[in-house]
Amino acid sequence: MSWNEPGGGNKGPRDPWGGGNQGPPDLDEAFKKLQQRLAGMFGGGRGGSGPAKGGVSSALLGMVFGGILLVWGLMGFYQLDEQERAVVLRFGEYHSTLTPGLQWNPPLIDEVITVNTTKVRASGLREVMLTQDENIVEVSMSVQYVIADPQAFVLQVRDPEVSLQHAAQSALRHVVGDTTMDLALTEGRAAIGFEVRDRLQQYLRDYTTGIQVSKINIDESKPPSQVQGAFDDVIKAREDEERVKNEAQSYANGIVPEARGAAQRVLEESNAYRDQVIAQATGEAQRFTQLLTEYRKAPEVTRERLYIDSVQSVFANTNKVMVDVDGGNNVLYLPLDKMVPNAGQARSAAGRAGVNERDMREIVDQVSEQLRRDIDAAAARRGGR
Repeated sequence: MSWNEPGGGNKGPRDPWGGGNQGPPDLDEAFKKLQQRLAGMFGGGRGGSGPAKGGVSSALLGMVFGGILLVWGLMGFYQLDEQERAVVLRFGEYHSTLTPGLQWNPPLIDEVITVNTTKVRASGLREVMLTQDENIVEVSMSVQYVIADPQAFVLQVRDPEVSLQHAAQSALRHVVGDTTMDLALTEGRAAIGFEVRDRLQQYLRDYTTGIQVSKINIDESKPPSQVQGAFDDVIKAREDEERVKNEAQSYANGIVPEARGAAQRVLEESNAYRDQVIAQATGEAQRFTQLLTEYRKAPEVTRERLYIDSVQSVFANTNKVMVDVDGGNNVLYLPLDKMVPNAGQARSAAGRAGVNERDMREIVDQVSEQLRRDIDAAAARRGGR
């Protein structure tokens, strides 16, 4: 039998789920039953149906609202590390900059942007540009920087790192454009780095990017590949020039001190000779003064003594003496070169025997006197003949 087939005394169609005249379920009644069950669970079923329904609804809503409020408050706590700063935007407008520590901001009201202010970031670029002498060079540069002003970095410029790239390109082109190619390829790279850093920092300060440039490194500077071979030859020639200069400087460092030492030695010798001559002249003057005093006391003895000393000094410098005898035609020859070795042996023997200088002088005087007598006797014999 179909579900709409009449039967059972009912005039309407039959419900296939049974129930006879039962209609569709009432949604209001279903909600009321659900509310009554929830009220029974939370203890709000006393005192009639009307008041219980109102009390249960208020308590439930309060608890739900309190839970949501608690979760919302807990979501606002966060921790900032020592190297971090936080820029707070309240309803999209700048509110404050927070320092490290435990912080709280109302969620969905404040927007917190965390910035690391101690991390050293790096940005690199490679550019081909003209130098002052209208040559083309290719320069590779890296920029190291930190974020010094979080507020300016977050709010003042839309994309500060892109602005950094553009400013670095502008500063590098300006500096290399005022530099010759030789300096850009060799010893001028360090100076270019310093000048680019100063100029780039000024650009970033004018743009209020909040970026502080730490260091500029000129990683590579080279000519175009088409003329690389010629530039390699030039660099090799410069290296040879520097090597020759170093060798010459090393040779000069070895010769100059030696020449200065020789010159100093000559000066010292000349000073010593000067002092010797002065001392000798002073001694001779004093000796002459003393001899003059003795001469005034005994002229004959002093004259004889001076004569003997003079003859002794002359004989000491010659090995042959010719003596002219008064009253005769013969000349007496004294072979001092034969006598000197014997005299030297006698002097050494006397020294070993302990004879002093005074005794030696007396011996010399006696020898001289004996020699004089022998000469006089020889002259007398020749005259008797």
